[in-house]
Amino acid sequence: MSLLVAEEVVKQYSNHLALDRLNMSVPNKSIYGLLGPNGAGKTTLLRIINQITAPDSGRVLLDGAKLGPHSLTKIGYLPEERGLYKKMKVGEQAIYLARLKGLSRHEAIRRLRYWFKKLEIIEWWDKKVEELSKGMQQKIQFVTTVLHEPELLIFDEPFSGFDPINARTLKEEILSLRDKGATIIFSTHNMESVEELCDHITLIDRARSILEGNIETIRNQWAGNEYIVRYSGDPEMKENALFNLLETRRENGYTDIRFNAKENMQVNDIIKEVISKGEMVSFNPALPSMNEIFIRVVEANKEQKSK
Repeated sequence: MSLLVAEEVVKQYSNHLALDRLNMSVPNKSIYGLLGPNGAGKTTLLRIINQITAPDSGRVLLDGAKLGPHSLTKIGYLPEERGLYKKMKVGEQAIYLARLKGLSRHEAIRRLRYWFKKLEIIEWWDKKVEELSKGMQQKIQFVTTVLHEPELLIFDEPFSGFDPINARTLKEEILSLRDKGATIIFSTHNMESVEELCDHITLIDRARSILEGNIETIRNQWAGNEYIVRYSGDPEMKENALFNLLETRRENGYTDIRFNAKENMQVNDIIKEVISKGEMVSFNPALPSMNEIFIRVVEANKEQKSK
């Protein structure tokens, strides 16, 4: 079941078509990657979901109902461009933002102290925002985004400015929020983070969704005829009539080969060839990374549009 659904969404700015009949379905209690090159339409879609702007046609449904003022308390949005009041004290500002989301002052302080202690930032409570580093400010905004426990969380490049340790901490918190029932839209250019966090993705290019689905299903669909085999022993494996050898690695008595099976070749024949060299330990498809898929799909779409 999907928490958020976009149906045939169109948005035009002057002579620029930002979204062209875009469709997207975000499964409930999942982390959904929103991917695409710069200028593809991702930010426009996020602005529509947050009702900062409206579509020219089409509609967006949240939990089966069309977006409206009642939807705002169900959404938490951490934009890429941060916006805190520099002269305000951290605690004072966090309480103010929590009150805007409908929390009482008492409840806001209770939840804020829980999160500040959890993220080890309680000592910043009485500091002014301008005294904090970019990473520290992002932690504050992360807290104020999730504080009212919305059904839908939207994170736009949430790890920008974080060192590896704090980025890992934030990733763990995002996964925990998903496990507790939140649905999360995660917009990023970092494909490694996509593979670590996302259950599903949609890839937007030139205003349209050109790839959507479960991330593991997509990787298997794009695997092609490449495989990775490990066998014991150290005999040299050469190209033959069955496959093209792409890579060979030898370590601790094992040999790993990556190869591309030639057309009409049977996997069983390749396995027999491997066994003739040593004892086979594993045989798996060589799944492409999301970065490789991203590049292939966008370049293919570019070629198709140029024809």
